Amino acid sequence: MRAEPRPTAGSIYGSPRMNDLMFELDLILKLLAGLLAGVAIGWERTLKHKSAGLRTFALVGLGTAAATAVFTDPFHPDAASRVMQGILTGIGFLGAGVIIRREQDGMPHGLTTAAAIWVTAALGCSAGMGHWRVTLTATVLALLLLLINHSVERWIQGKEARKRHTLGGSEPRSKTGTDSDDPAGS
Repeated sequence: MRAEPRPTAGSIYGSPRMNDLMFELDLILKLLAGLLAGVAIGWERTLKHKSAGLRTFALVGLGTAAATAVFTDPFHPDAASRVMQGILTGIGFLGAGVIIRREQDGMPHGLTTAAAIWVTAALGCSAGMGHWRVTLTATVLALLLLLINHSVERWIQGKEARKRHTLGGSEPRSKTGTDSDDPAGS
């Protein structure tokens, strides 16, 4: 098979040297965006003393951004799609590694961290494709969910407990199965 020709350098930025510089700058920005998305989510997980923290999330964000950016080719648009499918499927194995079942109550532990790893991989793919607004917006939304969810969850549990108590029901279970319940972390 014959390789398809690349676009000429002069057709985009005026000179081959400038084209190479802009390509490299674009690649660096994509990698930094993936890394920063992973750092942001990893920072939150580290603050909550979870088993996967800053380094894990930063590496997931950086790695997925790199893999996606490398295979983003205007002549082969389906290549990036296949890479992202593989990443988002394969990252589930990493996420599964942080999910454990507690012996005390048999409840799964680490589901939120596993989901956050998957979201970080998706953010890295988005950054690697150069979708800046999607990457930034989704990172902020993920952080908001992770930061305020615990408070909202406790508030809802408190309302449920008061409601059951006033209706004479049994005491609610104290564990919901999320990793935000156990301060020892996931």
